[in-house]
Amino acid sequence: MSYEYVLITPARNEAEFIEQTVRSVVSQTRLPKRWIIVSDGSTDGTDEIVRRYQQGRPWLELICLPPRVGRHFAAKVHAFRIGYDRVRPCNFDVIGNLDGDVSFGNDYFEFLLGRFETMPDLGVAGTHYTENKFHSFGDSYINSEHVNGQCQLFRRTCFDDIGGYVPIRGGGIDWVAVTTARMKGWRTYSFSEREFKHLRPMGTAGTGILGARFHYGKKDYFLGGHPLWQVFRSTFQLTKKPYVVGGICLLLGYLWCWIRREERPISAELMRFHRAEQLQRLKNLLMTRVIGRASGGPGVNQ
Repeated sequence: MSYEYVLITPARNEAEFIEQTVRSVVSQTRLPKRWIIVSDGSTDGTDEIVRRYQQGRPWLELICLPPRVGRHFAAKVHAFRIGYDRVRPCNFDVIGNLDGDVSFGNDYFEFLLGRFETMPDLGVAGTHYTENKFHSFGDSYINSEHVNGQCQLFRRTCFDDIGGYVPIRGGGIDWVAVTTARMKGWRTYSFSEREFKHLRPMGTAGTGILGARFHYGKKDYFLGGHPLWQVFRSTFQLTKKPYVVGGICLLLGYLWCWIRREERPISAELMRFHRAEQLQRLKNLLMTRVIGRASGGPGVNQ
């Protein structure tokens, strides 16, 4: 039997991009059973764009929340939960968290649903993405077990098992969900056979590229990242645009929080699990590069 899925999109002032997201979803070869777009106080025309596509699509619903001051990730969880309450009574197998600034091919969700149907232990799934010339796997210090937060699909039983998304003002809600799923024994995976386009440079809503790198360094600390891993991650980013300064800003963000002994919003259990994964990955990466150089090759990401 084919799986059914629902989508929830928390959106705040996405008028520049959301039409491309809507067009991508309405052209899917397997449409969602429900799609709830929760406009979180948008004032830029986001709501009007979505309304144009509602006619003849009873499965597409727009919820408009009142305007609010400030932009933070905990509010995104609040908006998501409002959408989840609308779909909770429905019968579905997979729930997706979809940002309002992405686009993808018309068989994107059919492909991912097929992976859930054939892999019983798959709890969270997604794909890599491109952002202009940046590729989320080839140009970052990441592996295929991480599922990018702009488009995450959860097996419903997995989503309930992890308790859904945890509101964290500083970000990392998607990372916490995926890592918690692995800690509880679920498989998480980003597949390379498909990819999506991220239309807004990640983390730059309300800031610039270097500010985003500094923020991601802070987030690495908040989420319990190991100091040794952070040194290697920042060094790797020195070789990526913006050259040198991007990696420095990433490390400075981490060090800023370390010096101030900022409180971490995750459990000690999750931090231990995360650090053990990082150290194992670091060992694998170093071994791969040593073997690759010994055999005349460059080595590969793990």
